[in-house]
Amino acid sequence: MKWSSALSREPDLEAALDGLAEHTRGALGGVPDLLFVFASGAHRIGFERLGRGLRERLGGARVVGCSAGGVIGGGQEVEHEAAIGVTAACLPGVGIDCWRLDAADLGPGTAHSQRLAALAAASDEPAQLLVLADPFSFPTERLLRAFEHAFGRSVISGGLASGGNAPGECALFLDERLWYTGALVVALSGDVDMLTAVAQGCRPIGEPLFVSACEDGRITGLDGRRPYDVLNDLFAAASPSDRELMQHSLFLGLAMRPGERAYAQGDFLVRNVIGGDADSGALWVGASVHPNQVVQFHLRDATTSAADLEQTLARLDAAIGTARPAGGLLFSCLGRGAGLYGVAGHDSALVQAALGAVPLGGFFCNGEIGQVAGMPFVHGYTSAIALFRPRRGSMPG
Repeated sequence: MKWSSALSREPDLEAALDGLAEHTRGALGGVPDLLFVFASGAHRIGFERLGRGLRERLGGARVVGCSAGGVIGGGQEVEHEAAIGVTAACLPGVGIDCWRLDAADLGPGTAHSQRLAALAAASDEPAQLLVLADPFSFPTERLLRAFEHAFGRSVISGGLASGGNAPGECALFLDERLWYTGALVVALSGDVDMLTAVAQGCRPIGEPLFVSACEDGRITGLDGRRPYDVLNDLFAAASPSDRELMQHSLFLGLAMRPGERAYAQGDFLVRNVIGGDADSGALWVGASVHPNQVVQFHLRDATTSAADLEQTLARLDAAIGTARPAGGLLFSCLGRGAGLYGVAGHDSALVQAALGAVPLGGFFCNGEIGQVAGMPFVHGYTSAIALFRPRRGSMPG
């Protein structure tokens, strides 16, 4: 198994593809089996030629990718300018299955559901899946729940395409085809291990609370009190900096392991606090909650996001052990990058520092796909990581 990743800032599409293909062949010592390509909107006029151009130059490899508001390639991050990133892999002994689907394909009896059933029957190993989806036309959470139903155990990562602000503006690439709706799935099997993590970039404040009254995403009771009263107490006890964050960066974490005696950062699925009613004291959150669920308020800022990613990478590094990854993909939120940290390349640099000089590509997403407590979700403001290594033996080099 060998991976490579390269990035081109060349505004001319053909010149960019020439350079990317030359780098890929040189790094791999041959032609790849699988290519991930992420392209900024500056290349929109050439999107229809992108997959075909790469396959012509690189021996007919499977091509999967999407448009991107920011591109990650060669361990670098480029935002708000012309860029194409290509992350390629030679995958001997690895089965590669790629397909596209629309929302209508999520029902029973479709070709998609039949494909999932066949994959589930083919192996007792957990499914290893990458998903790229259009944020405007496709219900990605429904797809993730379908994976849970089909496989039980799975390893899933990915992101929602970016580079567009309205329906029909985000592109998906599969081999030589181009779409502006739907989703793409890559299923890997055989001699490959895919390891994933997600850094949600938040820290808890206050104490864990029980939801004592709620309806779907509307919470009217926390430990028997009005949520607004709980927040007022938190605000009064907070530092000046946390009070500022509570005005615009307040979130609610949903505990994913009920019955624990203690909860810490990373034990929660973080969701937006989307509104409230001062008269009733109710809060609305961007998720369904149920009575007696444990929740805790969270805050997010640049310092917390960086620290959370460092902790996530440390746990991932410990889980990897001696069999180091051959390559990786980073799916980072459009709200991170230079806009959050003030410098370009922050998250990529942390990944390289923690895991070594692993070939790393990816893009800035409209939503990131990662697992919390083994369950996949679409997140916001996060960085989701997927790493790849041979299932047997040690890493080359």
